[in-house]
Amino acid sequence: MTHPAATAPSAPPPPEAVGPLMRSLSVLRELATGGGRRSVGDLVRDTGLARSTVDRVLSTLTRLGYVRTEGRDAVLAPRLLELGNAYLAASELPDRLGPLADRLADELDESVSLAVPDGDGVRFVHQATRRRAMSLAFRIGDLLPAERGAPGALFADGWDEADWRRWRARRAADPADAGFPAVPPRRAEDGAGGAAAAADFVARVAAARTAGWSLDDQLIEPGLVAVAVPVRDADGRPVCALSVVSHTSRLSADALPDAVLPRLRETVSAMEDALRAPQEGPASETAPGPSHATWMRASKQELGPEFVASMARGLITLTAFGTGRAALPLTAVAEATGLARATARRALITLEHLGYLTTDGKLFRPTPKVLELGFAHLAGLTLPDIALPHLASLVERVHDSASMAVLAGDDIQYVARVPTVRIMSVNITLGTRFPAYATSMGRVLLAGLPPAERSARLARLRPEPLTPHTVTDPERLGALLEEAHSAGYALVDEELEEGLRSLAVPVHDRTGRVVAAVNVSTHTARRAPDEAREALLPALRTAAAGIEADLWVAGRYARIPVQ
Repeated sequence: MTHPAATAPSAPPPPEAVGPLMRSLSVLRELATGGGRRSVGDLVRDTGLARSTVDRVLSTLTRLGYVRTEGRDAVLAPRLLELGNAYLAASELPDRLGPLADRLADELDESVSLAVPDGDGVRFVHQATRRRAMSLAFRIGDLLPAERGAPGALFADGWDEADWRRWRARRAADPADAGFPAVPPRRAEDGAGGAAAAADFVARVAAARTAGWSLDDQLIEPGLVAVAVPVRDADGRPVCALSVVSHTSRLSADALPDAVLPRLRETVSAMEDALRAPQEGPASETAPGPSHATWMRASKQELGPEFVASMARGLITLTAFGTGRAALPLTAVAEATGLARATARRALITLEHLGYLTTDGKLFRPTPKVLELGFAHLAGLTLPDIALPHLASLVERVHDSASMAVLAGDDIQYVARVPTVRIMSVNITLGTRFPAYATSMGRVLLAGLPPAERSARLARLRPEPLTPHTVTDPERLGALLEEAHSAGYALVDEELEEGLRSLAVPVHDRTGRVVAAVNVSTHTARRAPDEAREALLPALRTAAAGIEADLWVAGRYARIPVQ
């Protein structure tokens, strides 16, 4: 069930609305509520669109890189995160306030979050979590009912009567909170949808107004407690809420405020100073630029009627916003996207009608609702999740098994793998570890370390000959690592196992740091070393570049675990 605030508005669309754009957004919403994957048949049924229309929508979204197809399923792709990134960059909240939230989490050793109001809900825009067996965290983009959490009472203090009517209507329509997949269903003892529960929320709003902070005493689920304080702009309006989240096994609801409020308030004061300070740093990375007009023409020529240009133009309009471009007039949007002014205007009107933009009549601003377009699901991807589609494409191209590994001490550890089907194949399971010095992936990972750390690792290594071909001399290993660093790849012949040849390239994150390696393994009888380089290296680099492009988008505001 989709949250009512996430559905299309009940008011009829304006005459200028772009129908294909509205249809594409309905498909993206269904994919997001379906956990990022839905069959084409399910999309046809749940959107009410014709099969041919859904096919054209998916073809266009695939061309944009926002969706990929796997068999009969459509799957959200990491590049879709650029839409949510545009909103987050425009809001400036994660960039300005995120480091302060992270510091508070380190000082208190508790999870800390930033949330913003979104209709009668609360949406998270930043998370600083603790690494514990029992983790307390939501994903960036997750939406909670305002009444189930500490921040909601702070934001509801500014509601007018129309807001309260919408809240009551939503409670009546969805008493169990089925439209909020980020929270467990409401418990029967909570009096779901009843007058008592509504009165309790009103009372909590009044208490938060008096105290200046709000308490969540297991409103989301048993054991979870939180305290939230509003962060206000220069005009005194709450723009977000800073929350500290704990568990009753650590702090009770009575003890939590005394334990965290002093530091919480100090951090809020620092955040309010940060909001008033001039923004530093480069402009947003998401502005597409006029070259998109050329890309549109090429896409239309290649795909014909399967590419719906008006849909693509509308989605690209959202990426005009970002750091330093929080509010834009029509002319600026047209210039940033390379779209005709009339085309940009129709897209903006459509997005405003659907709630993804707001306007004062002159300037347009993205809203937190943009995050409903799959951000929470995609922000939870791991590095192997991101890599697997690219490894699968690599295997299809070279007809050999492909893997990804990360450094684990002085070993490599396999975190993703796509095997090929052969009578004689290389059989390696996820989690397998091998000495880094004797593997192609280990060599590019070691080569990617800062020189001082690389030298320190080599100095403490005690390499053993795993085969007659294993290089164990430290000086020779050092030279091979330097060579791998300069060349951008490593080829290892029969050093780990006789008859096994592997070629690997590094994978960099958005900071340029080598975080993983990708390789292709084959039998030495299949190709000579030079033939292997010629046949495999271009495809390997293409796969690594694809992974890095997804990491560049996915890692801007989300932390991407390496396994």
